[in-house]
Amino acid sequence: MDDDGDGLFRADGVSKVYPNGIRANDGISLHAAPGEVYGLLGPNGAGKTTLVKQVIGLLKPTAGRITLGACDLVADPAAARQLCSYLPQAQVPIDSFRAREAIVLCGRVRGGRRKAVERRADELIEALDLGEWRDKRGIGLSGGVKRLVGFAMVTVCPGRLVILDEPTNDVDPLRRRLLWEQVRQLGDRGAVVLLVTHNVLEAEKAVDRLAIISDGRLIAEGTPSAMKARDRGHLRLQLMIAPGHETPALPPFALRSTLAGHNLMTVIAEGDAAVGIKWAQQVIAAGAAEEYALSATSLEDAYIELTGRDSAGGVPGGIGG
Repeated sequence: MDDDGDGLFRADGVSKVYPNGIRANDGISLHAAPGEVYGLLGPNGAGKTTLVKQVIGLLKPTAGRITLGACDLVADPAAARQLCSYLPQAQVPIDSFRAREAIVLCGRVRGGRRKAVERRADELIEALDLGEWRDKRGIGLSGGVKRLVGFAMVTVCPGRLVILDEPTNDVDPLRRRLLWEQVRQLGDRGAVVLLVTHNVLEAEKAVDRLAIISDGRLIAEGTPSAMKARDRGHLRLQLMIAPGHETPALPPFALRSTLAGHNLMTVIAEGDAAVGIKWAQQVIAAGAAEEYALSATSLEDAYIELTGRDSAGGVPGGIGG
């Protein structure tokens, strides 16, 4: 195995076509450098997990190359498994293991020295606030705690490329913040971190750069700030619809909209802020909504425009107006 090189992760023209003709990835090209947290965003079924499986050697691309430094991960899938650490969406199978035991075992399997692995395991348990569960067996842990233990198992002795697929699933808000701090530290320690998610709002705070994938194709790439520049001069007007009430007809100044549950999100021009507030207040006065908020547009607004869906799966424009 030749793993010399600058440590840059690259996917060049990666396509995956299944025997039934389904094209899961279509010419995807991207790169991420050591120390970078790189987000891979897209709706469910966009092709994110298929790409990851090719990176770690579980699937072979139909076309294209995947490299980490000088190592060809497609030609040498054994090297891919050695150089990459992977947290899948599914919960890790640790029912028979105590939490700390599972973390240490993974570090040892990855080749870490016992003392160093045990020390790092204790650091992660403290950093993720898992102390009360350190000696509890996995079968008795909640989904969120299992998720955090799985993260610690993957990062106790991380590879040069760390792939995290929806790492905050089931994690409570407090420990979610702790987890994001640890993700950032992975980058600061020199790993390439590939964050796979559909949670756009969380990704915006965590990533250095990101790619948006839809229908197997890469449709946008850049920093969160560059992505949001598409909505420069716009504002987000958010309305919480009262339970039991129909969604109000959109005003003519709404540029686009998305409905997720009872939450109606519209994008308006900055110059329409005053009339937008007046409209929202009228809807509340009529009893059709409970509250509103006016704020700067976010990465999710750019994501909606590019993919046609919000992070909860809502479809813009299908709610009147």
